[in-house]
Amino acid sequence: MAQVPQTFLDALAVRTWCGLALRAVGRAREDIDAINVYPVADGDTGTNLYLTLESAATAVEAVFAGYETDPAGPRLADAVRAMAHGALIGARGNSGTILAQLLRGMAQVLAADGAGAHCDGPGLRLALRRAADSARRAVAHPVEGTVLTVASAAADAAEGAEGDCAAVALAAYQGARAALAATPGQLAVLARAGVVDAGGRGLVAVLGALVETCTGEAVRETAGAPEVTGAPDTGAEGCGEGPGGPAFEVIYLLEADDAAVARLRDRLDALGDSLVVVGGDGLWNVHVHVDDAGAAVEAGVEAGRPYRIRITHFGAGDVHTGGPGPVPERAQRAVVAVVPGRGLAGLYTEAGATAVLARPGEPPASGELVAAVRRAHAREVVLLPNDAELRDTAAAAAEQARAEGVRVALIPTRSAVQGIAALAVHEPGRRFDEDVVQMTSAAGATRYAEVVVAEHRSWTTAGICQAGDVLGLIDGDVAVIGADVTATAETVLDRMLQAGGELVTLVVGDEAPEAVAGHLETRVRESYLAVDTVVYRGGGQGSLLLIGVE
Repeated sequence: MAQVPQTFLDALAVRTWCGLALRAVGRAREDIDAINVYPVADGDTGTNLYLTLESAATAVEAVFAGYETDPAGPRLADAVRAMAHGALIGARGNSGTILAQLLRGMAQVLAADGAGAHCDGPGLRLALRRAADSARRAVAHPVEGTVLTVASAAADAAEGAEGDCAAVALAAYQGARAALAATPGQLAVLARAGVVDAGGRGLVAVLGALVETCTGEAVRETAGAPEVTGAPDTGAEGCGEGPGGPAFEVIYLLEADDAAVARLRDRLDALGDSLVVVGGDGLWNVHVHVDDAGAAVEAGVEAGRPYRIRITHFGAGDVHTGGPGPVPERAQRAVVAVVPGRGLAGLYTEAGATAVLARPGEPPASGELVAAVRRAHAREVVLLPNDAELRDTAAAAAEQARAEGVRVALIPTRSAVQGIAALAVHEPGRRFDEDVVQMTSAAGATRYAEVVVAEHRSWTTAGICQAGDVLGLIDGDVAVIGADVTATAETVLDRMLQAGGELVTLVVGDEAPEAVAGHLETRVRESYLAVDTVVYRGGGQGSLLLIGVE
């Protein structure tokens, strides 16, 4: 059904555009994922764009929900700021990060002081120009034949258009479509593969949705673009190309001032490639490909406060390439795990798993888990939620992945230490069912505990706790209430070892006392013969300490 024509942009039009863009990219997602050839063949550009737009659309809907009792509804500035902020905090991959900056550039114009309740044709022309220019500035080493080229062409075409928003949007779309068709002539890797740029293809879909918003008529999304052959893209549009490359993709949100971010850009540029830093006003989204994921995160810590950290290990075939190469074969088996801290994310990825970082208070959605399963690029996947509250979310993701032809087994791990135990016995060479049984058995044989600080006064299974008390939880229930972190942790560990054990795993959070791990190691060595201890640094995992006893 055709949309009602909208010859100017207001808050309602922004809401419509977000919804139409999300549907357009959703329809094209698999096709976009299938044309990844530059520079990392990880086949997730369409998925990353979809998840970024989903976050933008959710933020806009939240604004409208807040105005339910106000007949005037939100202003244009409210809607575009929400759209840009939602895209920024939800950006996935390089393609999503660049899209977030494009939307931010538009918002800087449409929500500027003195901007009206709606935007006309000249305003939209200016917004598209600002979007293209700001996105290009955000990329450390811009390359032509990428989404940046398509965005610039859209802005150029818009500047030559006269009339209302419908005329400007249509000109931008047509300019973008023509530029997309020309990308194989600008980037040799695209020409050799017989494909257009994947990120540019996604941007054309987004601009097509803008045309439909303004004219009420849907566009033919595939018109004017060369037929694709199914080679993979990278999800890292607009960045430098190299003959081999970093092993990890690192993404995080960062609270920092402009001067610190300028220093961070220089440091990350020296560490790796595919660097894109977008945002402003104290909040930034940082994306880079590096060999040393820890160093990239540490650079963020020195610059400000990084959070929502995502570290992805490129699998075999997902490395930077100077040519198209063959379409990477699916691995036979992979492990996808939710982990609560950047230290554990590094540990899991080093063990070969695809890690999904769970931020404290912000558990991943099923779509994020499905995206991780796709990144794993395997015929068989073992899914470790590592949190009892994520079991339903993980089950929904597993169902979606099965519908896409992936064999998925969900092991109901309730803690990251149970996931470590399961991963330790993982053998990809075994039959799938046997491997799942062994991993499930190892996880089930691991008791788990955590030490946290109570946020407020409440009733627990161990009595009443006050805000600031130290709580020791064993298998999910509060077992100890104390005043000192180390003493509480020792009591918890003693109770767990009363039932026996051969290996103690300690995962120490950033906020834990420096001496707690050493104290517990000494306690085990002196009081429990033949029990080994292993210590990991979990980072910002939300709890002071995780304990596993096998």
